[in-house]
Amino acid sequence: MSQTLPTLHMLCGKIASGKSTLADHLTREDKAVRIAEDQWLNTLFLGEIETGTDYLRCTGRLRETVAPHVIDLLNAGVSVVLDFAANTIQQRAWMRGILDTTNAPHQLHVLDVPDTVCLARLRARNASGEHPFAASEEQFHQFSRHFTLPTPQEGFNLVFHEDTADTPQT
Repeated sequence: MSQTLPTLHMLCGKIASGKSTLADHLTREDKAVRIAEDQWLNTLFLGEIETGTDYLRCTGRLRETVAPHVIDLLNAGVSVVLDFAANTIQQRAWMRGILDTTNAPHQLHVLDVPDTVCLARLRARNASGEHPFAASEEQFHQFSRHFTLPTPQEGFNLVFHEDTADTPQT
């Protein structure tokens, strides 16, 4: 087992900002377990998520189920990349609740990518058909209205990532 403490990695960024690409990198770099919200939602709630309300209902159930598992992994000495959106104060409060039950260090990775770049990546991602969810531009704007960058007052260890607009990301 690694000599470093297990770390909880969390991700903040709009749709198609590069969160999953960064999650893949962090998983390899830290030899962590990645828990990806989109994969779980697609498997557990296939065809049930059409609106923002549907998403909130389904992700609420998923978060309730996943939190104890994440805590167990961290307490067992395993780093976790929590590939769930940390895009609102409420989403980050859920993640804070996980942190408050463990002694694991954490990093909240922030991708503040311009909408034009996210939308270009979203179009490419949708065209590839490889992502579990093909969000529309309307859905992008709907979800982006709720996006709030984290503040130091929230108490997270923030790690800002520069945008590489010429690098395709998912």
